[in-house]
Amino acid sequence: MEGVVNVLKPPGMTSSDVVTDVRHIFSMKRVGHTGTLDPGAAGVLPVCLGRATRLFDYLTDKEKEYFAEIRFGAETDTQDSYGTVVRRCGARVSEAALGGILPRFTGEQMQTVPLYAAVRVNGTPMYKLARAGETVEQKERRITVRALELLRQTGDDSFLLRVVCSRGTYVRALCSDIGNALGTFAHLSFLLRTRSGAFSVENAFTLEELRALKEENLLSSAVLPVDEALSGFPSLSLAGLSERERRLLLNGACVERGEELCFGETVRTYLDGQFIGLGTRAEEGFHISVFFTTEGPDGE
Repeated sequence: MEGVVNVLKPPGMTSSDVVTDVRHIFSMKRVGHTGTLDPGAAGVLPVCLGRATRLFDYLTDKEKEYFAEIRFGAETDTQDSYGTVVRRCGARVSEAALGGILPRFTGEQMQTVPLYAAVRVNGTPMYKLARAGETVEQKERRITVRALELLRQTGDDSFLLRVVCSRGTYVRALCSDIGNALGTFAHLSFLLRTRSGAFSVENAFTLEELRALKEENLLSSAVLPVDEALSGFPSLSLAGLSERERRLLLNGACVERGEELCFGETVRTYLDGQFIGLGTRAEEGFHISVFFTTEGPDGE
């Protein structure tokens, strides 16, 4: 069984904890998630099984959607509700003021990575260095916030936002920056990831649901085949290859096919109707960059 399982991560578990549980449920060693969710956050966490773990770079580099609650009046060291309050401010923020400033935080921008993040510095996660009291030089990264929408006010000092953003965006850092821009402090009090690429919360399985499916011998119904998990990529069907072309293609060499593709374009590739992997158009020709067939050079 190989493919991708769309898991609904509960709050209180790390993404690695989810992988451990999925590994036990499916009795598989080769399991990996496609994008970390903070322990306090909930929502969509695609988990790859078997050779689908090769898809990490292709599935993580996708747009994400979140429902996030921002709470004003307090700043925490982790920028979320799980940290320690380090500063407070009694200034109130109106719905109109918040709605008016959100356009400033849309589009392409630079964001400072939080101290308490899984990003590694010399092989060690930043959050471990921060907890040890070590001085860490914070990094900046370029992100894109495509949509930032105020949904409603949820309390005297809290509001629910919808965020659509690029890979690597820290929503808690976004909340902190919004608070600073409004002349006060803010932190993230709730986070739900509702979409990661093609995977949505409506089609996600809880760990309890996966265990129940296993008891009913229906666990395979929760696994999305590799080519379907890559549905966001265009497809290319190859047929009528000579024996020599077929041998070259299945050994990772280039063939003179895919002329209609742009250079560097990656596509789901089918050979005589069978999905064989992700192919890429290079200057030398078309080749398979990630194999999903036992006939390939790294087949299993």
